[in-house]
Amino acid sequence: MNVPVDGKFKKFTATLDFDPAKPTAGNANITIDTASYDLGDDSYNKQAQDKDWFDVAHFPSASFASTSIAPAGGNKYNVAGKLTIKGKSQNVTVPVTVTQQGATQTFDGALPIKRTQFDVGSGEWKDTSVVADEVVIKFHLVALKK
Repeated sequence: MNVPVDGKFKKFTATLDFDPAKPTAGNANITIDTASYDLGDDSYNKQAQDKDWFDVAHFPSASFASTSIAPAGGNKYNVAGKLTIKGKSQNVTVPVTVTQQGATQTFDGALPIKRTQFDVGSGEWKDTSVVADEVVIKFHLVALKK
């Protein structure tokens, strides 16, 4: 089946410290409210909160904490860090594009992960022929430079 589905986390907090003149000194910490996941349908949203998916009762948040930022040419950077979902952590590297316009910095990126490595979609949903194992986490963060 593997029909693409888009969802959004509507609540998160982010602390970003980034200066393009000193990118290696930067860091990023993001915490996502897993109960805020929105698939555009209340019944699907409720199902996403149960134990087979995000298990929000036991894991109310997911997080990313950077460990390093490396220039990758132009306005592109490789941000390494620890991604934690449902209590399972993995070291990942996210390619990020940073644009700056006045006092505003925009961070865009996409990170493919295997959902089963984080126990997302367990039980009857573990079968990857129904729901694909690869999930792409896309983000677009806009921050005011201080």
